[in-house]
Amino acid sequence: MHWSLPLIAATAASAREITFPPIAAINPTNQYALLNNDHNINHPIDIVTGSQFSGLTTFANLPYANCIADEDTKFDIAFLGAPFDTAVTGRPGARFGPKGIRLGSRRLGGYDIYTGENVFESWAKLVDCGDAPLTWLDNTVALKQLDLAHKVISNRRTNATHLGQSPRIITLGGDHTTTLSALRSTYENWGPVSVIHFDSHIDTWDPEVLGGGISHYAGVNHGTFLHLAHEEGLIRNTSIHVGIRAPVIRPKGADLRNDLRCGFEILTARDVDRLGVNAMVEQIKARVGGSRVYISVDIDVLDPAFAPATGTSEPGGFSTRELLTIIDALRGLPVIGADVVEVAPIYDTAGGATPLAAAGGGRGKGTYSYTIYSK
Repeated sequence: MHWSLPLIAATAASAREITFPPIAAINPTNQYALLNNDHNINHPIDIVTGSQFSGLTTFANLPYANCIADEDTKFDIAFLGAPFDTAVTGRPGARFGPKGIRLGSRRLGGYDIYTGENVFESWAKLVDCGDAPLTWLDNTVALKQLDLAHKVISNRRTNATHLGQSPRIITLGGDHTTTLSALRSTYENWGPVSVIHFDSHIDTWDPEVLGGGISHYAGVNHGTFLHLAHEEGLIRNTSIHVGIRAPVIRPKGADLRNDLRCGFEILTARDVDRLGVNAMVEQIKARVGGSRVYISVDIDVLDPAFAPATGTSEPGGFSTRELLTIIDALRGLPVIGADVVEVAPIYDTAGGATPLAAAGGGRGKGTYSYTIYSK
């Protein structure tokens, strides 16, 4: 079919403009369209407030702060990403964990249905410091970079100075080796800590065992970091594992004796059935006593049904609800640092269950405005 130019022109001239109904399909009173043709700026549409961080994915939509370069920034609790996964003995991918956890945290906020508290409106000023800049090509250099990032951030000024001079850091990981840098930082600012370690593996293996004695480089990994922390004097002999269920490597209890030497007791995953949550919580509290506490959550403490996106899954773990219930019940402890690690989003379901669970754990540990120690 051929159209003549006069016919096209006539059709265009007779076309009717589309008239949209008023906003919300009601007669407008004080409502304004998003774009006014007269460019009148005297209307209630606000695109300035919050525009500095609009589009950035931070943990729970917290303000972003360049904690490493900006010396004038004051904060009390900082979320720090540790995109590192080259010291794993299973599947890699946890370098993308920090971004995955932040995505899983986008809907966090508001008042907790169980406690009635809004942890983001407590005494503490919370910020997201982004990720520590780590190389993926040399583990030794990367861990030194992470050591330095922790040192710099933990020596910034706090906002609530009467409640402590050192900001607390919650690390988003990243494989579990990154906890070693966090423990070095907490030791420098708070002294040795009791570690509450949620995991399916003990992570106190001698580097000669897990690492094979190949090299010093190979011996620093996500299954030896607690052994190394003990050797460096960073942790107390009042630490505890929670959720253990994976096999050990050596026969006749050799690994468990070494674990005890490193200062740990064990609550297994099946203890939640045998003892119940309340008894487990009481045992954890009795173990750490009044000491300062660091909480570390390897997401593989959860059963793969709830958190498949991790490098070394083990069957028979906690449910997400059980983990969050235990963490919430630890309120009152003097927690001075924490992490959620081993999140590898590439192995997740389409629904993103693992980062969502990890974000919930991070939110729970954001409540550790509990008992505050001043330096």
